Amino acid sequence: MSDSTLHLAVALDGLGWHPAAWRISPADPTAPLSPRWWATLAGEAERAALDMVTLEDSLDLQSGAADGPDGHTDQVRGRLDALLVAARIAPLTRHIGLLPTTSVTHTEPFHVSTAVATLDHVSGGRAGWRPRVSARRSEARHFGRRDLPILDPTRLDDPETVRLIGDLFAEAGDAVEVVRRLWDSWQDDAEIRDVATGRFVDRDRLHYINFTGRWFSVKGPSIVPRPPQGQPVVAALAHSSVPYAFAARHADVVFVTPADAGHAAAIVAEIRAAEEVVGRTGPPLRILADLLVLLDETPALARGRRARLNNLASTDLHSDATTFTGTPGQLADLIQEWQRSGLAGFRLRPAVLPDDLTAITRALVPALRDRNLFRAGYPGGTLRDLLGLPRPANRYAAESTA
Repeated sequence: MSDSTLHLAVALDGLGWHPAAWRISPADPTAPLSPRWWATLAGEAERAALDMVTLEDSLDLQSGAADGPDGHTDQVRGRLDALLVAARIAPLTRHIGLLPTTSVTHTEPFHVSTAVATLDHVSGGRAGWRPRVSARRSEARHFGRRDLPILDPTRLDDPETVRLIGDLFAEAGDAVEVVRRLWDSWQDDAEIRDVATGRFVDRDRLHYINFTGRWFSVKGPSIVPRPPQGQPVVAALAHSSVPYAFAARHADVVFVTPADAGHAAAIVAEIRAAEEVVGRTGPPLRILADLLVLLDETPALARGRRARLNNLASTDLHSDATTFTGTPGQLADLIQEWQRSGLAGFRLRPAVLPDDLTAITRALVPALRDRNLFRAGYPGGTLRDLLGLPRPANRYAAESTA
């Protein structure tokens, strides 16, 4: 695979990333509650040979407010569990990576570890996982274990807010460490399965992880044998220095939100510096830029769609990611320009599903191939293979032979 070949992912959420998407989507508003919907979207992405689809999730209803419900009754609310959706569509796909999101703030890492390992087995080595920090008080109140303050987005530099965010990401780091150790708690050859001798498992190749930290104390081993990839792909969404450091320590892929090519170059430099600071020893992070995309055959038609959506939502579209409105060819030009900033690829958020997804798969992807920026098919193998990430050695096997 050429070094110039981009990695492309698509982020799937409900009927699209625009809050009024459900008002103009040709799909039935109940479609996101059907497994057929997700299988259809994943199949469309796979036919274009995209690297992966990511599935959004949270522990609270969708909301535009900083914390808690926003009072809207004219926008989609409610979703299916992302991990369960990924497991359901895994047997219906063959090559594309499946990367669900889960919260690690209120979820036990043992449960997450077994679920993602199961997804990797079910998919034949195509699982990924995006751990998500849950900072909202409304999410915490579903569990009753802690009381988080309401975060004021205009005062993120307040010392107490800085401390809280630091703690939440430190807890997330411990959660990912526990998950990764549990994935290694079975060596690759722990299962013997010898009917003649009656030996199914070699107990010496199952390991206690004996993790004790501020937030978790987990003995192990896992109940699921080591995943086919050894370690499923871990991704993080990062907007600033604290999550950049988290990604540098714990992730394989990081999704970032630059405003332009210069900003993308600055983010890449900051992440590479963070890797140096934390002493990263594995492969460098694959850095993918997020773009919310609203596409049409002409720029005027694309602008018209956006205006119609904004009118239906009674507000302009706001997003943490840069919003691109234009033609697939113009988006290909932007991607080619931004790639020179050191990005490994892009994660595209379709404004309306399935319309903007099919514009990506049937118009953007051919335009990128015409520029020799994207491969024509799948080379085979696991999601790690697709991303150029080696299969990691089992830490406990390495310790036992050291």
